[in-house]
Amino acid sequence: MQGNAITTPFGRRPMSLVQLRTQTQAKEIPANKSADKWQLYRWLCEGKDIVGVGDRSLAVLNALLSFVPDNELSEGNGLIVFPSNAQLSLRSHGMANATLRRHLAALIECGLITRKDSPNGKRYSHKDRAGEITDAFGFSLAPLLLRSEELQEAAESVRATARALKLIREQMTLHRRDISKLIEVGLAEDVKADWQGIWTRFRSIVEAIPRKASLEILEPILDDLSALHEEIAIHLENHVNDENMSGKESQTEPQQQNSNPETISDFEPGFRKDQGAKPEHNTRTARDATKTYPLGLVLKACPDIADYATAGISNWRDLMLTTAQIRAMLGISPSAYEEALDTLGQENTAIVLACILQRLQHINSAGGYLRVLTMKARAGEFSVGPMLMAGLKANNRVVEQLG
Repeated sequence: MQGNAITTPFGRRPMSLVQLRTQTQAKEIPANKSADKWQLYRWLCEGKDIVGVGDRSLAVLNALLSFVPDNELSEGNGLIVFPSNAQLSLRSHGMANATLRRHLAALIECGLITRKDSPNGKRYSHKDRAGEITDAFGFSLAPLLLRSEELQEAAESVRATARALKLIREQMTLHRRDISKLIEVGLAEDVKADWQGIWTRFRSIVEAIPRKASLEILEPILDDLSALHEEIAIHLENHVNDENMSGKESQTEPQQQNSNPETISDFEPGFRKDQGAKPEHNTRTARDATKTYPLGLVLKACPDIADYATAGISNWRDLMLTTAQIRAMLGISPSAYEEALDTLGQENTAIVLACILQRLQHINSAGGYLRVLTMKARAGEFSVGPMLMAGLKANNRVVEQLG
């Protein structure tokens, strides 16, 4: 029968109330209580932040558990292990003695083990003639067994938190995807709303999302995304309802057809001269484009645009006229085109349209895409240079594959 009374540490080691409390509670373990020692260890590894134990201390506890002969931790199998520091160090991946002693003390302070020191401070056991251990001096694992339910609850709590975090991040990802695409739809379809303000709010919410955060931080962000998603959906639903009402009314009215097709002057940048002079910053942007990006570079990055030129593209005016003519074919509304001209300038807009044409198969809505780029350019977040270089690299890869 192993001794079970309150014991104090050997030598100069002080006795603390934590150790006294742990030993007292360990005496209350039911006689038939048992648990799988490695299951307890796995629970403790999962709930280590709740229990307050570190990784290195867990490595030492793992070594202590390895000295229990059976996997079942119970009073009948013996709850006291008595390895030497040298043996513990070997099973703790060669941990230094000073570090080993520090982590043993940490396990005691966490209430996971207790000391039962011998009169001379050594660790050993007494056996009877049959070889059964009658008393042992070393480290008691009774507190670990006593707290088995607590460790299981801590592990389950950590798993539940991880599941909740995963779920909330999935919901945030869905909201981000839906909001981004719904904004593109609203811009492409000219839905009446402050899309610039909505886009700014959306970006401010997204940029506030930290890489690592708790539920308390992410939940308000998810609420903001959900509210913005609902607001955008209402704008689009109202637009659809208005169109349905207009469609019903138009069925009772005589249809009117305009026999005059849209003329080239409607597409040319020159038709904007009658609307007044453009702001100075746009004129500067257009002038810089001809200096920074040679026309030959644009045609090399976007060769498809040449197929739509009636007499070839030999200068910037030819490029602007050609892109103006394909604007309707790309599904870009006049208002989206005008906003791009105001923000980007004529030459930059022509480059963007040529790039959109080159990558048309990868773009769901050319009009919505152009509006998003225009918004980003207005906020100083977009320039045609990287877009042009990306097109040039992609075109070079295609040429190499065909060659």
